[in-house]
Amino acid sequence: MNFRKIGYRGCHVRGRKPKPTVLRALEGNPSKRPLNDAEPVPPAGIPDCPAFLDDEARAEWFRTAEVLREMNLLSLADRSALAAYCTAYSRWVHAEDQVKKFGTIVKSPDKGFPMKSPYLTVADQALETMRKFMVEFGLTPSSRSRIRMKPELVGRSELDLFLEAG
Repeated sequence: MNFRKIGYRGCHVRGRKPKPTVLRALEGNPSKRPLNDAEPVPPAGIPDCPAFLDDEARAEWFRTAEVLREMNLLSLADRSALAAYCTAYSRWVHAEDQVKKFGTIVKSPDKGFPMKSPYLTVADQALETMRKFMVEFGLTPSSRSRIRMKPELVGRSELDLFLEAG
């Protein structure tokens, strides 16, 4: 039996991932398809930084969380995804340090033949994981270029919008 991606309630999910309703609304809903008015809306805010993150990951957490908050793209529900991104970032930094120290080509332990550094593999895998999370969070130039905000929202802070809403 061919098991493809299974969505909520066991239905098959096909095609590209749907864009979150909040992003479609910010773009002005260019497709003019009905917006999902029943989509859960997680509370906005910066989630607590997990205690298990190392120093490098914690520094990236606070840097990235602030950027995402300023972009109005972070909610309390994003804790695990942001922690996973920060863990991958830390792993990448540590692996790159080892690549700098030992080089990209090392001697194999058994016969001394040249081989690709295992740290380079770790760095490459961490970088790929980071890239996937960065796209999800809108942290790459190309992913940001796909987000179009309504003109009246461009350059407006979260505080301005809150004060206007009363």
